[in-house]
Amino acid sequence: MNKKVPVFDTETLAGIRRGIEKESLRVSPSGVLSSKCHPAKLGSALTHPSITTDFSESQLELITQTHSSVEDCIRELTQIHKTVYENIEDELLWCSSMPCDLPREEAIPIGIYGASNIGRAKHVYRRGLSHRYGRKMQMISGIHYNFSIPENAWQILQKDVYSGESIEELRNHFYFALIRNFQREAWLLLYLFGGSPAVCKTFTEKKVHRLKNFKSGDMYLPEATSLRMGPLGYQSDVQSSIAVTYNTLNSYTRSLQAALTEPYPPYAYIGIKNGDSYNQLSTSLLQIENEFYSTIRPKRRIKPSERPLHALHNRGVEYVEIRAIDLDPYSELGISEDTIRFIDIFLLHCLLTDSPADSPKELVDIHHNQHVVAEYGRDPHTKIFRGDNLQTIKEWGTEIIEKCFPIATALDSANQTDKYSASLEIASRIIRNPENSISAKVLKDICNYHDQSFKNFTLHNSKKHKEKFKKLEYPSNIVNKDKGIAQKSLFRQRELEVESKTDFESYRKSYIDQTSSLEKSLKNMDG
Repeated sequence: MNKKVPVFDTETLAGIRRGIEKESLRVSPSGVLSSKCHPAKLGSALTHPSITTDFSESQLELITQTHSSVEDCIRELTQIHKTVYENIEDELLWCSSMPCDLPREEAIPIGIYGASNIGRAKHVYRRGLSHRYGRKMQMISGIHYNFSIPENAWQILQKDVYSGESIEELRNHFYFALIRNFQREAWLLLYLFGGSPAVCKTFTEKKVHRLKNFKSGDMYLPEATSLRMGPLGYQSDVQSSIAVTYNTLNSYTRSLQAALTEPYPPYAYIGIKNGDSYNQLSTSLLQIENEFYSTIRPKRRIKPSERPLHALHNRGVEYVEIRAIDLDPYSELGISEDTIRFIDIFLLHCLLTDSPADSPKELVDIHHNQHVVAEYGRDPHTKIFRGDNLQTIKEWGTEIIEKCFPIATALDSANQTDKYSASLEIASRIIRNPENSISAKVLKDICNYHDQSFKNFTLHNSKKHKEKFKKLEYPSNIVNKDKGIAQKSLFRQRELEVESKTDFESYRKSYIDQTSSLEKSLKNMDG
């Protein structure tokens, strides 16, 4: 499919939708990982629409709906935080991506979701993650950013420009073009918004690294932007064997299909079960699609018990999920309004720029660039691969920012504001001087105000954030609404447990075996 990049009108630009998923650890007032279960007052982690857990019982995930207004998105995320802070007693939300001082691996509590089959599957999947990668790595937190173009935009493109193509084909083509460009230039988000240049000493135990020591014993790299996105962070060397290509939906589906179906010997050695206890959902390289670590994913809302890859294959891409954003320790929400606006600009830039097909060599270079910027991004002499050449971060970053200014102007006009251009000016200042970046400020504050302790720095900011939320009004009608949502989620969890008539092993096999039907479908497409 050979298509020019799309041109969107003002209505489309004003209708762009974004949603935020924010992960945070619950910790004690002294910064110790909480050993308490997910608070019952927050409802069911399985069925609550906006408050759940990620890997651990101690790791909250706060989820907004999608909004066409940045202000509405911020407003909802603020209200969810207020609800949480009113129901976690004296605990805090750890405001950094890299975790607090952690206990031994086996003492980190894995998320529990009740006795329904779907609840047990979520727990067993997390047990599999703990066996495969260790529990400490799973305690790294971040922001997931969901982004979509209004549906009417694709309808207009189909009618006016691409009458011979279906809307689904158009969406798939342009979203995968966005994904390829995002991967090429996502290093810029690490440079601008990376907020994890330091870690607690307990995280690095038994790990190979090049970190330097603070006098407190915590560790850092002086030019790092995002250790979360570097070799020490949320990574998997094993998954590097998965040759995923993003040129088409079919190529992407085929890439992941093998990793979901073929047994991987080290995981086969772990086994599905140990007596009556489950170790993992499957012995393949990936238990489920979400196990694949990537800076960006094509996504589609799924039906009950449907595999995400099936949903994509059958109905196409609906939105993209960005996974390269650190928690901003200076923002009580984990992400600032300026950052949200820049991400919108950047994603439109990725969509509106010509996007050649990727190649195995380019994908290796992309991975290399990510790690280099994560660990050495603020060194002005650092160079990264751009095609067959090496280029400094400042040179390439300046070029990207300049290309984004017309997009920022168009978004300002569509939304009757000047805040998009302002967010781009902030990014431009960071490109010119990396000392303006979040990561540089974090290291300065740790050294100047917190006795060279990453833990003290994060604890100080986490307490400030909680104090700010506790001062916000919590009207009785909102209190009652929150209680009602929590109670409804608990009731729905009990319903699912009653509805789970099939034994869990049959449920597990049926879910895993869906990959076989997808494999047959792909073979049929080959003729």
